[in-house]
Amino acid sequence: MAGQGSGGNVLAALASFFIPGLGQLLQGRPLIALLMFVLAGVLWFILLGWIIHLWSIIDAARFEPNK
Repeated sequence: MAGQGSGGNVLAALASFFIPGLGQLLQGRPLIALLMFVLAGVLWFILLGWIIHLWSIIDAARFEPNK
């Protein structure tokens, strides 16, 4: 079973780099994907969106599916 550091997680992290939450969506986690996308979009207006953006990338890279 693929876990943290797998090729799928690297792809998800790269997707989240371009669009926050896209990596989570690719991993089949639509609720957290929507949360990250909306939070990043809202917070970019007050210059804090980069925090959510980075969280999205790191979360996608470190995701381990339930065993």
